[in-house]
Amino acid sequence: MLEDKLKLVPHLPGSYQMRNKDGIIIYVGKAKDLYKRVNSYFKGTVTGKTRKMVSEVADFTYIVTGSETEAFITEINLIKEYNPKYNILLKDDKSYPYIEYINKPYPKVKVARYLNIKRKDKKQIFGPYPNAYAARRIVRLINRLYPLKKCEGMPKQVCLYYHIGECLGYCTKDIDQDKLHQMENDILSFLRGNDKILKDKIIEKMQSYSDSLNFEMAKELKDELNYINIILDKQKVELHDFVNRDVIGTYIDKGHIGINILFIRNNKLIGSHNDLITIKLDEVEELEFYIMNFYDRHEIPKEILIDEGMNVDVLKELINANFIVPEKGLKKNLVKMALSNAKIYLDNEITRAMREEERTENANEELRQLLNLTSLKRIDAFDNSNLFGSYSVSGMVVFTEGRPNKKEYRKYKVSVDKNDDYHTMQEVIYRRYQKALVEKSELPDLIIVDGGINQINACLDILNSLNLHIKVVGLKKNDKHRTNELIDSDTYNIIPLDKDSNIFHYLTRIQDEVHRFTINYHKTLRSKGSISSILDNIDGIGNTRKKELIKKYGNINNIKNAPFEELTKIISEKVAKELKDFLISRDTSNNKAGEVK
Repeated sequence: MLEDKLKLVPHLPGSYQMRNKDGIIIYVGKAKDLYKRVNSYFKGTVTGKTRKMVSEVADFTYIVTGSETEAFITEINLIKEYNPKYNILLKDDKSYPYIEYINKPYPKVKVARYLNIKRKDKKQIFGPYPNAYAARRIVRLINRLYPLKKCEGMPKQVCLYYHIGECLGYCTKDIDQDKLHQMENDILSFLRGNDKILKDKIIEKMQSYSDSLNFEMAKELKDELNYINIILDKQKVELHDFVNRDVIGTYIDKGHIGINILFIRNNKLIGSHNDLITIKLDEVEELEFYIMNFYDRHEIPKEILIDEGMNVDVLKELINANFIVPEKGLKKNLVKMALSNAKIYLDNEITRAMREEERTENANEELRQLLNLTSLKRIDAFDNSNLFGSYSVSGMVVFTEGRPNKKEYRKYKVSVDKNDDYHTMQEVIYRRYQKALVEKSELPDLIIVDGGINQINACLDILNSLNLHIKVVGLKKNDKHRTNELIDSDTYNIIPLDKDSNIFHYLTRIQDEVHRFTINYHKTLRSKGSISSILDNIDGIGNTRKKELIKKYGNINNIKNAPFEELTKIISEKVAKELKDFLISRDTSNNKAGEVK
């Protein structure tokens, strides 16, 4: 349930991904506080495009990052990777600011924008940066601290920058190579994530200005240092080596292991995978087995970063990949980031399981007390479905001690082929419990029917004829087709249901499950019935071949699109051609009818 999941979102920075019912990412966002931002979509007032997007959201995922800056860059990477339909501001050809270091014909840094950065380009690109202003300010600071070439063209003599120590005199071509290499190393080290090197340089310059009583310049550099501390909050995924790698973080607690795998491709964090495994024997062996199975089904990157505690040699032998346990630096930070996500996922899953356990047990017990039952171990719930009286079906789901027991679910194709809920219910109840008496199988403590007094009476008539004394209740809907009352078969009293109560959520869950189960069965029968009626038009397709075609293809569309050679494995070439021709002519007729309309 989204409501439960929303409560467990952490108050941490990160990127969130909204998904539709098919699991497709339809929107990617970032937040300084994931809890506040994600909850605002579902609990606040939303309008326009946002309201439309929220109406399609069936689930959401998120990746926790170390800072808001990292969240921003992760958001960019995910948008570029998945192109979500609701990120309209980022679906054009807009690119993001990077800093490029150029070493020939002379060293230079500049702000650059690239839509596609590939390793073969051999550009030294660093970023992206949160905004163009931040990138430009950093470039200006680097130019101020290091003697890069400042002027355009190639003057015939050195300029003022050379005399104040902010240029190496490139126009003279008599350059101190040692200074040049040291400068390049410092700048590249800083751009790759070593913030300390630039901060130390700023502090050194500040001290120099202060010693010479140039307090105004020292104050300017102090402001720059404060800005650097804010904007250069390190982005852990920017390693700038274009190596495809996965990062595996694990967290162990309460007999379970939370797993988070970050996918980094071309220097970009493009997604993650979370899972939870139960420790049966040895935790290290469980992890090794899980990782082996994971990479048996997924792409194996060039490098896999893992935390200490796992046997690198064993993993390398099991999986043909370069496993590394980083000890420091950006790679170590990446592992910490994965570990943080693994811990959050494990904590959330355990909390959710405990809440579900408590809610289920409490709700089942509250329902037992409400209905004055001695015991409430098993519940049978029924629902009917038909289309204008055709394809009448019924479904039964079973909840045992508050949980769905899918092995006990049953489908019923009803002989009452008209819109008659009363006799449909009678037929199904008789078939279910007459068989239970013959086979001496388990009987329920409670029967729930999706309807009012009419459905209850139909059920009671059959139970009485079978001499069975089982409590029956009906779920009654209001004028908005929402369940809001419970009808007791003993007294026919109407029991109002508080929509915030455990009992209401419990009964709604049962009702939704039996409805889903029955409707799916009804759709299957309708689909097969439609195929069957169409296949009856083709000479040469008898009952046996008809069943084979229905079993293999499921619907007319699949048959129409099936390769001719494939069809001839079930029916003859002549019959297959006739079937194809019939389906084509049928589509043509339908299209013409649509045009006439």
